[in-house]
Amino acid sequence: MDSGSIDWGSTPHGCTYLFSFFRTDCADYTDNDSVPTRNPCFILYIVIMKNYTFEICANSAESCIAAQEGGAHRVELCASMPEGGTTPSLGEIKLARKLIDIRLHVIIRPRGGDFLYTPLELDIMEEDIRAAREAGADGVVFGCLTPEGELDMPAMKRLMKASEGMSVTFHRAFDYVKDPKQTLEQLIDLGVNRILTSGQQPTALQGAGLLAELVKQADGRIIIMPGCGVNESNIAELAKRTQASEFHFSARENKESLMKVRNPALSMGGTDADEYMHPVTTSRRVRNTIDALRID
Repeated sequence: MDSGSIDWGSTPHGCTYLFSFFRTDCADYTDNDSVPTRNPCFILYIVIMKNYTFEICANSAESCIAAQEGGAHRVELCASMPEGGTTPSLGEIKLARKLIDIRLHVIIRPRGGDFLYTPLELDIMEEDIRAAREAGADGVVFGCLTPEGELDMPAMKRLMKASEGMSVTFHRAFDYVKDPKQTLEQLIDLGVNRILTSGQQPTALQGAGLLAELVKQADGRIIIMPGCGVNESNIAELAKRTQASEFHFSARENKESLMKVRNPALSMGGTDADEYMHPVTTSRRVRNTIDALRID
């Protein structure tokens, strides 16, 4: 039996039609034949494959390189991951841009903690957006809230204006809003391109119910990108349950320090984290997570 396939490209709905054909022998009966003759025939299968976009939460230029090598389409560059990600240094942004060809987005977050910002912090965020743009970033990632858990519209409009011409992602501040469905509509009106969210739950898989509702409500007007706890063991289930087309994950593994002299009595960060272990994205885990979705 001969076989082959033809990829006829993407559709406007974000799917790829894959035409597969198989050559085999078919039985051909005639009225006078007691034994069928064998004639070649072709069977055509049409498989519709959804096009996915994979974004890696990268904590360094090194992780950005691994993301690209593993097949990711985009990175979100962050510092201070134990705090949920803060704005990386200008040097890190510039080096990442120099080393990778895929799209580079930069988180704009001056500190850890909540998303209620002072006028001074907004000044810093605006300056960081300008610096990221000048360093070659393709997009920025931010989110501003009021004390009541609603969008800080004046702050958002100010940062959206500073981000003109760049792709904008509203980050997981979305998971802290009082009314996620109303907030989605407001973000569309602001011109935000996508929302990074875990569905207001500790992990995206746990929030799959709300994520599915948001994808349906968005209806292509804004991208809903599940993130938090996404990995090779659950991305296929998450895609099936939410119908999302973009996914955000870190694909990190611990890399042990080469320090030989260590002082276990001290901690530079005042946390229980092992400061002689450095988590970095690996191309192997990026590739495995992407393959887990494509194979399924």
